[in-house]
Formats: sequence, C-alpha cells, structure tokens
Amino acid sequence: MYQRLLKSMNNKKVGVTMRKKISILSPKDINSEVTIKGWVRSVRDQKEFAFVIVNDGSNLSGIQVVFTAENNSNYEDIVKNLTNGCSVAITGTLVESIGKGQSIELKAHTIEIIGTCDPEVYPLQKKRHSFEFLRTIAHLRPRTNTFGAVARVRNALSYATHKFFQESGFLYLHTPIITGSDTEGAGELFNVTTIDMQKSPKINDHIDFSKDFFGKQAFLTVSGQLQGEAYACALSDIYTFGPTFRAENSNTTRHLAEFWMIEPEMAFAQLSDDMACAESYLKYCFGYVLNNCHEDMVFFDTHVNKGIIERLENVIKNPFERITYTQAIDILKASGNKFEFPVDWDAGLQSEHERYLTEKQFGKPVIVYNYPQKIKAFYMRLNNDQKTVAAMDVLVPGVGEIIGGSQREDRLEYLERRLDQMGLPKEHYWWYNELRKYGSVPHAGFGLGLERLVLYCTGMENIRDVIPFPRYPGHVEF
Repeated sequence: MYQRLLKSMNNKKVGVTMRKKISILSPKDINSEVTIKGWVRSVRDQKEFAFVIVNDGSNLSGIQVVFTAENNSNYEDIVKNLTNGCSVAITGTLVESIGKGQSIELKAHTIEIIGTCDPEVYPLQKKRHSFEFLRTIAHLRPRTNTFGAVARVRNALSYATHKFFQESGFLYLHTPIITGSDTEGAGELFNVTTIDMQKSPKINDHIDFSKDFFGKQAFLTVSGQLQGEAYACALSDIYTFGPTFRAENSNTTRHLAEFWMIEPEMAFAQLSDDMACAESYLKYCFGYVLNNCHEDMVFFDTHVNKGIIERLENVIKNPFERITYTQAIDILKASGNKFEFPVDWDAGLQSEHERYLTEKQFGKPVIVYNYPQKIKAFYMRLNNDQKTVAAMDVLVPGVGEIIGGSQREDRLEYLERRLDQMGLPKEHYWWYNELRKYGSVPHAGFGLGLERLVLYCTGMENIRDVIPFPRYPGHVEF
C-alpha cells in the first residue's frame, strides 16, 4: 500500500506553476512550447527584434530569448520596460541556436513583465563590482554570476554532506542552539538573556542569572559536539549540521560570528577511524561538486581562482599523507624555510606551517595527529606518553586546516583531571561526565565549518562571500 502511495506521489508534477527550470532545458526539448520565469540579465534591442538573457538562478548562463516585432504589436512597449533586473514570464518555442555560446534558445511568443526595475537606480549596473561593494547589497548580490554560483556550490556541498553520512549509516541529529556549557572552553560565547540590562538584578555587582529565563546563564552554541557524543553513545554513529556561533572579535578573511558546522560522532571508534572518515567525506564532497556543478566550477576556475578544478581533483585522487605532530615540527625545522612565526613544539602550527607541509613538502593533503595536550581542548583523549592527545587536523593545499577532530576522552578520571587543569567547572559538565560512568566506549569525531569547505571549493578569498548574510564584528545587517 505504501509503495503504491509513494509511486502515485512521484508521478505527480512537483511545483505550483507550469514554468520550466532553465537548467533542465536541453536540445531534446527543441520544438517544445515552454514557459520560463526569471530575471533579465541583459537586453540587446535590434529594433525589429531583441536578444534577452534571462536567468532564474538554476544555472549560471540562463537562456537567450529572441523576441521579434513581427509577431508582437506591442513590441516597443515591452522592450522599453525590459530592463536589467526586471522579472518576466516568457512563453515560447525552444529552438536550436545558431549563435555562439548556447545550443538552444527560446523564440518568444509572449513576454509578461512581472516586476519592473528602474535602470537609473538599480545597484547592479552592467560592470564588474567589487566584493566589498556587493557585501553592502547582500540582498541583491545573489543575482550576480559569482554569488549565484557560490549559492549553488554551497547547496551541492550541503546535499553531499547529508548524502554521504546517510549512505554511511549515520543518523542526523539536531543539537540545541541555546546551551549552558562551553564546548571548547575558550569563553568566546554570545549570551542569551531576557534580562533588561538597564534594570538587571545583581548579586555582589554581578548579574543574577537565577532571575533569567532559564534560571542560569545561557549561550548560543559554539558546537553541538558534546550533545552529539551523548547520542553517539546510544545510537552509535550520528552527525550534526547546523548553525554555530563564536563571539571572537576577529576581522580576518577566515572568521565569522555565525557559521554552519558539520560534526559527525562515531561510537566504538578510535583516531584512525576518525581520520579515515574525514578523508572519505572530503573526497566525496569534492567529487559531488565537480560532477554536479560543472558550469559553476568552470566559472570559478576561469574568473576567480585558476587551477581550482585541478586542486580538487588532486585531493580526490591522492591518498592523504599522515604524520604525527612531532614529525611535522621536525620537517618544518629542517626545511630551512624562514617562517613569520617560529616553529616550536609547544606553540602549535600556524597557517603558513600547514601550507608548507601540504604545498611544498608533500604536494597533497596531510593529516597531522597526536598534538600537545596543552594546546588542545579538554575532551581529547590523553595518549600513553602523557604529553600528547589523540587529536588530528586535516590540512589541504591552498588553505591549511580544513577539519579538526579527535578521539574523545572516555575515561572519567582523566576527563575530570583535565577539567580541573583547565579551570572549568565540573558541575557544568556533570551529564557529559556521566557518559563515562554508564557504559563508556571509545568514540571519535570531527568538526568542519561549511563556509571553509565552500571557500576551498570555489577559490573565493573571503569567508564573508560564501555565506548569504555574513555576521562579523560590527555587522549584523540584513
């Protein structure tokens, strides 16, 4: 019965109009009558006929429409209002194109202008605009080639993420946006409160959060990892994919105050399993984008970052190099290269060090593992040497770190000792500690910012240009 119901649903046309997505039109549709709806990108009026480029966002190039005066008595009135940015509904016959750059075009029978657009004040003029300017009109920038392509690649990577983990047997988990604990222990948190700051209740000159909505201090989450671990310790393999927040006062090209994180968590897993999952995931995502966003990727390769397609292909076809953190430090010290930041075992790796390893030393992605305990988070499993933890970072050419992960500390006494060392209140993590009391298991996971992934795939330089409406210090517009 359910199979018959699903079959009948699949046979029905999806959508609320009879319009065709421009991206699905092809030479096999020649001589068909179709209706498209979209926005005008350009108009070339030749007096007796006009060439109109229309785009509905489903692909990069849109479609060329040929509109003639011969069959339209109101040709002049329509063409006069066919301006860049206006929205239209066009019905016509799909024909073979004799022009360059397209195999098909639409011979229009009727054109309806749905929404006019005054070319004198429309911000997107027919010229190249800087990305800085386009950030000031973030509500309009998806109409440009670059940001339309970014949106489609971002969509493809999001879909590929769900597809990879679902096909690998992971369950999708929704972790809370509002939390009472700091996953990273770094203290860069946004407060969530209903207290009127002008009339806030105080105890010893400090805000009394017991009078707040939740009866305690609450924050926007920096990670869904801790809650993800709880579900992994019951359901085996889960992943989260949602918004996260960092109140880090950073104005770099790689930081946002709000971004989307992908965080898988695997029970009965060690660091080696974590590394294997991260490598497989990245290769899957890059392959999916190259196969499904070809036109957009050619655009990025041509106009944004030459060689970006080859870079992704290199990641896919080469096994990732795996070295310990100590080996990485030794390689960097022996390189003879002059780095801006000195290479020191206790100081961690900087972006320039990571790029040297991936671009100069190995020429491919590198996974560095077993980092010093003192530079890593409290939840990472202490190794037998008592100095390093079972942490790993995936480094890729052109960027450096793109994934960070670890095997989690599954021994209660070690976890409690680490919380004490970092001065973190154990009462905030009572439930997290109890996972180590009741049927504890080795488990591991990693985190990846979607925006970093989009940045890497597109070759864009600023992370503010790969999220629809960026949030960063001093900026919360739109």
